[in-house]
Amino acid sequence: MTKRIIALFSAGVAILAAAPAAAHGSGDAQSILFIGNSFTYGAHSPVWKYRADTVTDLNHDGVGGVPALFKLFTEEAGLNFSVSLETSGGKTLKWHWDNKKALVDRSWDDVVLQDLSVLNRARPGDATNLIDYAGRFARLFAARNPKVKIGLTATWSRPDQTYPPTGHWHGQPITAMALELRRDYDKAAAASPLIDKVNPVGQAFNCAIAAGVADPDPYDGIDFGKLDLWAYDHYHASTPGYYLEALTVFIDVTGKDPRAFGPHEQAADELGISPEDAVRLQRVAWANTHGLPCDATAIGAPANP
Repeated sequence: MTKRIIALFSAGVAILAAAPAAAHGSGDAQSILFIGNSFTYGAHSPVWKYRADTVTDLNHDGVGGVPALFKLFTEEAGLNFSVSLETSGGKTLKWHWDNKKALVDRSWDDVVLQDLSVLNRARPGDATNLIDYAGRFARLFAARNPKVKIGLTATWSRPDQTYPPTGHWHGQPITAMALELRRDYDKAAAASPLIDKVNPVGQAFNCAIAAGVADPDPYDGIDFGKLDLWAYDHYHASTPGYYLEALTVFIDVTGKDPRAFGPHEQAADELGISPEDAVRLQRVAWANTHGLPCDATAIGAPANP
């Protein structure tokens, strides 16, 4: 907390000079902004355009995505959030800074930032720009609202980067890429006292695999009773994968327990996720964010054939 206060004091002139633009929705809604790429807008799944009318797409692309899932979860939990997003496929945080900074430069209560899945296209795994531009965005948003809470979304392992010999993480376990990304996002959070947390989405995928909820290798087929967390390209997430992402962010932003949603959670029903799988994914998200066991006993084993 002391580091955060010092950082805000150092930026005091900028804070006083900035005239905050309203970012809140109606009433006392808590405002949240998502910045990211296809991993945030839900490419290659129905999540992409899901409930787009419930969120504000600042780019007017008609995106619902993970932000719309988050919005529905908050409504089901009895919370009042005004949700906005600024997303563009295949883009880095540096690109968003260079091209969209003026669009998002407003007062927000919460911000969620997500960078390119390999961080640097020319140098996969190089976190230099992530650390730099996450910090820049944090300072930008803190200048508008010193109380803003900023989270970074650490994304998942990509099978296409793990199993084929051309992949940067080839020869390592499927869990390795997500763990490396988490370490990189932790570095970005440590470098800026204004960043509050890292949303462990990639580790949620790992947890689902460890618990037997998800299949680790889509290239050799999906075992009965297990989910494929990835889309057909073995790169982007599938609908259950994005559902798990949204659950994880929901927990980290609100502190609420999604296990309360249970088998009749509305988004799962509308997107074709079975009641059993919805419950298992809710348990995975909670276990992963709270250091609980990621095993079939704790999460729930798949039904027998």
